[in-house]
Amino acid sequence: MAGESGQGGRTGTIFNVQRGSFHDGPGIRTTVFLKGCPLRCPWCHNPEGISPAPEVLVSDSRCLSCGSCEAACPRPEGPLPAGSVVGRDGCLACRACVEACPSASREVAGRTMTVAEVLAEILRDRPVYEESGGGVTFSGGEPLGQPIFLLAALEACRREGLHATVDTCGFAPRETVLGVATQADLFLWDVKTLDPQRHLALTGVPLEPILANLAAVTRTGVPIWLRIPVIPGVNDDEASIARAAALATRTPSVRRVSLLPYHRTANGKRDRLGRGTDPARGASPTLADAPSPTPERMAALAALFAPTGIETTIGG
Repeated sequence: MAGESGQGGRTGTIFNVQRGSFHDGPGIRTTVFLKGCPLRCPWCHNPEGISPAPEVLVSDSRCLSCGSCEAACPRPEGPLPAGSVVGRDGCLACRACVEACPSASREVAGRTMTVAEVLAEILRDRPVYEESGGGVTFSGGEPLGQPIFLLAALEACRREGLHATVDTCGFAPRETVLGVATQADLFLWDVKTLDPQRHLALTGVPLEPILANLAAVTRTGVPIWLRIPVIPGVNDDEASIARAAALATRTPSVRRVSLLPYHRTANGKRDRLGRGTDPARGASPTLADAPSPTPERMAALAALFAPTGIETTIGG
């Protein structure tokens, strides 16, 4: 499993470190995106975070068809079959084609980092955290998928007095979730749909363990912000949102609910990963062209949370 190699598991596979984030917890934050996720949500806005392994993203529109990538590819089994794309089929993400490309049409999503390296990145903005009440957020992918690395990173942040948030789908072994709860200051807990059959069909995993883990974390007293991606045809009806409001009401640790309107900005990433609209590779033909909910629709859905008395926001 990614994140469990190196010195005592203190290396992880990271695909982005985003500074100056305003939407991943309180204040201004640095968000560390960990590779790998057990869910296969067709609306995922970070499809490059689903696979635990590094991947090459190819921008066909910038490609010069010069052959430099193919010449640089060290495939031990010989040349690629006709019609294959360097950086996709059987790729080991060794970066050879990325470095050889004269038009910078390729990049690798995923690199190995130590806890010390990640902490050094985070600490660059300590004055910003102190002034804004921010900190660091571990996201993904699914950060609980690299538990040894995540715990080591959280412990390092705690030693530095940094506010640490974990953005999670909640699907992980109970001992992992509770272990992380001992070190995290806040959970951002994603709720996709509360229809068990729909959840299993769309994400590939059952809903029950996620709700059981949410209840277990609630008993620890760690604050939780529920985050609900509002997906057309999935959970954008009043009945679905009402179920989410009921969940927030019966979960004492929930301090905020964030409704996140679906957007199509990840379609370009899927194309660059070679997934297109193939459901078997993490995409959906029906969602690829789905419209984003209108501001008026989002406001109407947010109003359904008013009786809960819980702060409800649209967006992060």
